Amino acid sequence: MNLILAGDVGGTKTVLALYRTSLDGLKEVRKSTFASGQHALFEDLLVEFLGTDVNIDMATFGIAGPVKEQRCITTNLPWTIDASEISQNLKIPKVHLLNDLEAAAYGILQLNHFHELNPSANPKNGHIAVIAAGTGLGEAILFFDGKQHHAMPTEGGHCEFPPQNVQEDQLLLFLRARFDGHVSIERILSGDGFGHLYDFLKVSQFAPVNPEVERKMQQGDRNALISQMGLERTDALCTEVLRLFCRIYGAEAGNLALKTLPLGGLYIAGGIAPKIRTALESGLFMDGFLDKGRMQHAIEQIPVRIVDDPEAPLLGAAHYASVSLID
Repeated sequence: MNLILAGDVGGTKTVLALYRTSLDGLKEVRKSTFASGQHALFEDLLVEFLGTDVNIDMATFGIAGPVKEQRCITTNLPWTIDASEISQNLKIPKVHLLNDLEAAAYGILQLNHFHELNPSANPKNGHIAVIAAGTGLGEAILFFDGKQHHAMPTEGGHCEFPPQNVQEDQLLLFLRARFDGHVSIERILSGDGFGHLYDFLKVSQFAPVNPEVERKMQQGDRNALISQMGLERTDALCTEVLRLFCRIYGAEAGNLALKTLPLGGLYIAGGIAPKIRTALESGLFMDGFLDKGRMQHAIEQIPVRIVDDPEAPLLGAAHYASVSLID
């Protein structure tokens, strides 16, 4: 049996787990969650989790950021993570870095419970696409070669935001001024996106501002409050924020579907989707997804599924390591 270290390294939190391989699959040994921003170096976090005298056969980490030549400068953290340095410093024979969505994609292949959004879905063998809004926005592809799937990471979440109506045109102008130029879709489809959408609607006077809501925003997680009040429909601005978020999320998922034609399904992962699942299920997401004019027919039967297991990236990283050790 081999001992595997797997990690899901995100901008907000990092989850690490030890697994043992067996004939029955992976067996979890122990697991911990850390606030990513409280550690100056990623290796400090690893040392804290592992302790001493732990002989790891392989470590695989899914990381929120682009991985180039097994090195990653994280997008929303001040970390530079290098596989060879971790291997040398922690004496782990094999260390491999994956993009976090690449890891999530592999993890989805290990799951069997999802929430279907497309009532017209007609599942087939084929490519799979993954989109995940959380601290940032990630996108990945599972290429199907006729026998098995191979994960392909992307940085699609940093492509430009494409407005589709007058309100979204105005939103683009607002965000362009805020960010001094380029506006990626991640500026909207991420945790901070709720705040950006709220500020836009407030400036454009979509509805009167509720002073009590503004006061509460000063006392806790502003983005979480906006999404929660949007779900409860207790504030006009927050309700419109959630409507915009869901429709734009669907539109971007539809763009990804047109580019990849994922007949095997498009999966909505990340931390935000399970929290706003009722809003996504209301039809707003699918309205945006299918609003593709004459090309709607190309994607209208693609399964669209919410992933509600937060450990998909961790499971994917562990699975990748277990297969690598066999190979």
